[in-house]
Amino acid sequence: MDIDLILDNIYPLPDTSKELLKKSISEVKHKKGHILLRSDVVEKNIYFIKKEIARAYAHKDHAEITFWFGKEGDTIISMKSYISNQKGYENIELLENCELYQLKTENLQRLYQKDIHITNFGRIFAEKELIKTEERLIFRQIRTATQRYNELLKNSPVILQRVQLRHIASYLGITQVSLSRIRAEIT
Repeated sequence: MDIDLILDNIYPLPDTSKELLKKSISEVKHKKGHILLRSDVVEKNIYFIKKEIARAYAHKDHAEITFWFGKEGDTIISMKSYISNQKGYENIELLENCELYQLKTENLQRLYQKDIHITNFGRIFAEKELIKTEERLIFRQIRTATQRYNELLKNSPVILQRVQLRHIASYLGITQVSLSRIRAEIT
């Protein structure tokens, strides 16, 4: 996905502000399986997914609990690092060979001082990320496993086509056996 489209989906900037922001963004590539962000580390970058898929997970009782999938156009960020410059909670693993746009947080912070439009971009960006987090929390807490699967099927079918079933089951908070049962009932 093109960086202009990604930025516009967050908050449309005037051309001069967008060009200023884009000067601080570089393209990077990483292989499948690469851990892009690690828990207990202060993350200094924000990433936007140009191509492919990633997942966020945390460790609990010697298991990996997946709580987020990102695809083309999505943002990879440790909000705790971004907002408070503290160690994050999450690990981000690339599930495919990924092309990403990288933005150093310190560069973005400097741009906030120079351009009010970029400052507004940052505010809207943080607000949208907060809403996504809230939706994930509610999604996981108030819906049954079947409802969560159906919502994923409706809103992100690409995830179901490209991500291993063990990660999907973890994301839904169920076992792979339960996921197979749900899938059989739906088809």
